[in-house]
Amino acid sequence: MEMPTNINQIKMSTLLMGLLVLSNFYTIAQTKSSGKNKRPTKEYHVSANSNEVGDGSVNKPFKTITAAANIAMPGDVIIVHAGIYRESIVPPRGGDSDTERITYLAAKDGEVIVKGSEIAKGWRKQMHDTWVLKLPNSFFGNFNPYKELIHGDWFYPTPQGRKYLRGAVYLNGDWLMEAAKKEQVIDKDADLKKPLWCATVDADSTTIWAQFKNTDPNSDLVEINVRPTVFYPDKPFINFITVTGFTLEQAATNWAPPTAEQHGLIGTHWSKGWIIENNTIRYSKCSGVALGKYGDEHDNNKTESAEGYVGTIKRALAFGWNKGTIGGHIVRNNTISFCEQTGIVGSMGCAFSIIEGNVIHDIHTRRLFSGAEMAGIKFHGAVDVQIKNNQIYRTDKGVWLDWMAQGTQVKNNLMYENDLDIFLEVNHGPTLVANNLLLSKVSMLMNTKGVALVHNVFGGAFNVVGYDARLTPYLKPHSTFMEGLHDNQGGDVQFVNNLFVMRGNSTSYDKALLPVNMTGNLYTKGTNQGAAPSYYNWASLSEQFKAKYKDKQSKDELDKQGFDADAKLIKENGHVYLEINLDKAWLLEQPRKLVTTQSLRPVIISNLPFENTDGSFMKIDTDYLGNKRNTANPSPGPFEIKQSGKQRIKIW
Repeated sequence: MEMPTNINQIKMSTLLMGLLVLSNFYTIAQTKSSGKNKRPTKEYHVSANSNEVGDGSVNKPFKTITAAANIAMPGDVIIVHAGIYRESIVPPRGGDSDTERITYLAAKDGEVIVKGSEIAKGWRKQMHDTWVLKLPNSFFGNFNPYKELIHGDWFYPTPQGRKYLRGAVYLNGDWLMEAAKKEQVIDKDADLKKPLWCATVDADSTTIWAQFKNTDPNSDLVEINVRPTVFYPDKPFINFITVTGFTLEQAATNWAPPTAEQHGLIGTHWSKGWIIENNTIRYSKCSGVALGKYGDEHDNNKTESAEGYVGTIKRALAFGWNKGTIGGHIVRNNTISFCEQTGIVGSMGCAFSIIEGNVIHDIHTRRLFSGAEMAGIKFHGAVDVQIKNNQIYRTDKGVWLDWMAQGTQVKNNLMYENDLDIFLEVNHGPTLVANNLLLSKVSMLMNTKGVALVHNVFGGAFNVVGYDARLTPYLKPHSTFMEGLHDNQGGDVQFVNNLFVMRGNSTSYDKALLPVNMTGNLYTKGTNQGAAPSYYNWASLSEQFKAKYKDKQSKDELDKQGFDADAKLIKENGHVYLEINLDKAWLLEQPRKLVTTQSLRPVIISNLPFENTDGSFMKIDTDYLGNKRNTANPSPGPFEIKQSGKQRIKIW
């Protein structure tokens, strides 16, 4: 091409080159969207019984899932056959869209188990019930969980100063209890229910002491943690991955605070559009599923404060925290258990996600350590998240929504045997809690505002924080972008059409700084009785500020202290039933209105309405069981009442 000789020629040449580049981009885009030259999708097979040399075909499968992950491209399916896989899968890429995913699928030819542990052999009997195992540090490679300590923002050792290792020892699939010091392990016989272990690491070797009562650890299955995760990308933006049908277990995860990278046994690492479904996820030292934050130089670095987390949010916004880039995951129909921090955790990366159909249990039950991040589900920034149709029991807190639960819906969940069922902290709403069965001794801990509590059954108390001076964000509607910061005054809560049974008690809301509206609720024998639940402020209040307290506003409520609901939870043959007395006369004695976007007033701080997560009109026109509600006069509580008397309702 002849070189231009004057400025006009240069401008014209530049324009033509630009048009040519745009034309090429358009042609490529058209080709991609029309499907021309589209790479055919492939199916790769993996078998633990395969030889090392495989090509991923049915007849010559790969031996490891990692081998398939390394070559899988968008649209491909990795089928993993029955067996035990001891590896940490680090997917190097994800899919291109919801319809061009990379799918990891457990074949239906037996259980597919992926473990972060290795079998430990070579134990020597020492004394009492104590055995000792010495391994070269090379056994662990670049990560030794018996050297690495659990640490992070809002992690509280118990007692203060105690060290906790990320390692674990398992006997026949169940973990032993970590001891505070070696003397506890070697100086006495084992407690059959709580056998202990401990470990030390020197320059060359790792030594583990463990108690095995009436057991030879060289004959039974003894495993030890060696991997920090089981399925987790090592970089952000690995999008559109599906993981379905696996048993994933035994990972040496670290504490996962909202201000640092959040590792889980399986985790999405700041990405978009994952589906994690139909899996058994268990035995994570800290968190089971992580939908959380990426890592950077600010992790656990002067971020342990409200101001520090606001800085974390601003950096996350600059690093892609928006609906088009991050979140939108589906976590459904999994069983998640035996994790000592959370079943599911997510700081901001959880936004726009759906958490449904999961059974989450035995979370933070050992209480070896403490902190401000333990729950069955613990989310920060749960913008437009739906948490629905889950069963959560034997946890520290069932669901804990901390900061920016805006547009969030917690619906049709069953919670029981938790220290408390739901904790809402420093949110400004709108947050909807509807059609839930909250049957623990404490139904809710409320340090929040902008909440609608609709058609729930409350079997426990409401503990209320009346004021919290922390300035926390409220957002633009259905967005992650901050509109402003505000302190947290108690109130701005609407109780509508709820049923109180057993120990149900809402009297902590008799007064609040912001309006509390109670409409169409029904109280049975023993509810709202005795001492009021705890009520306290997390900041000192002036007398002038205290004068702002207002009485609750009650309307169209029924107090049936003479009626014993006699609610009981029964587990039988793998199902859960609620036995309860109900009365159809309640509908005639006090008619109620259908709860909709229009019937609920907007929240006070942002003036936003209660609507569906997609911005559409919201109405609670079905009950916990999916039955249509009587739209002219819906029943109080989570069930449409068809008959009076003692009833046995299958709830799971």
